[in-house]
Amino acid sequence: MTEPQQEQQDIHCSRRRFLKGSLAGSATVLASGSLGLSTLALAGEPLTQRYPDPLVEVLDDSFLNLRLFNASVEKLADGMRWAEGPAWFGDGRYLLVSDIPNNRIMRWDDISQSLGVYREPSNHSNGLTRDRQGRLVTCEGSTTHGIGRRVTRTEPDGRITVLADTYQGKRFNSPNDVVVKQDGSIWFTDPPFQTSNFYEGHKIETELPDAVYRIDGDTLAVTRVIEGIAGPNGIAFSPDQKTLYVVEGRAKPNRLVWAYAVNDDGTLGERTRHIEATAFGALDGIACDTQGNLWCGWGSSGSPEADPAALDGVRVFNPQGKAIGHIHLPERCANLCFGGAQGNRLFMASSHSLYALYVNARGAEFG
Repeated sequence: MTEPQQEQQDIHCSRRRFLKGSLAGSATVLASGSLGLSTLALAGEPLTQRYPDPLVEVLDDSFLNLRLFNASVEKLADGMRWAEGPAWFGDGRYLLVSDIPNNRIMRWDDISQSLGVYREPSNHSNGLTRDRQGRLVTCEGSTTHGIGRRVTRTEPDGRITVLADTYQGKRFNSPNDVVVKQDGSIWFTDPPFQTSNFYEGHKIETELPDAVYRIDGDTLAVTRVIEGIAGPNGIAFSPDQKTLYVVEGRAKPNRLVWAYAVNDDGTLGERTRHIEATAFGALDGIACDTQGNLWCGWGSSGSPEADPAALDGVRVFNPQGKAIGHIHLPERCANLCFGGAQGNRLFMASSHSLYALYVNARGAEFG
């Protein structure tokens, strides 16, 4: 065979391989497309078919402005032991959520509608958020192989930077929830919740009192901004960031949300009682919308007199601290965040599962 004939045969074979590969690829796309449609049909299935959704309860007529008439509570994923601290990544269209007892961070993908492992182990991570540069900030609530009980940042290349792990030479208890202010400072709560058992971490003797801390965005200097608070839990800023809301998770007789005045120098001023969880209710994580309403993870206090089925879900309070709405869920909601393309989708990390609801409100960070 001459060289030109060989070249022509090679081209002919290459074309055949290309066409064969293209046909196989098309078949794969069609097959995966069918599978994808089937998967999408199952994903985000509403808990009820009726509009308006009876699970979205109006406690005050003002909540009608926040409820979308034709939006349902949807279950997105399950299979977790205690879901916590969700954070939305709009640039990648995915949500990260901590699964504390399983010592991992899970990733729910909005495109494929699938849940998978993002990081394992995670040092029993709890609260998650993003800083002003879009990097993941994590409250690591316990220890794995001698590390943990700290606040970290995940760099774009995947490296982990420790932002804070001690205060005045003593290790934190179990960093719980975290929020980033517009000036880049990082504020987090440090209760002892994950120090008393081997389920959500490791049983240890705490070194510090319950408190709330601030990490300077430039110097990473750590200051204690709140002390004398029993079990600080959820934390959020008002839309203008002049008020800091903090849940006192072990307040007696009822759990509370305190509102603290925020000073320009990073200190806090006077506090006022903003919300009290009466009728055996229990507060956990919180999120603020652009109008100043607080959306609160809600459940039973554990009292034998409580009705968990009636309490589990999310309770919404107006800027004056009045309860105006309740989103009922079949599981206790530990924490929540706003996300989605327009910041108007409420993601709810609830015990074993992840739920979502489109609402007529946007998270304060989307304002």
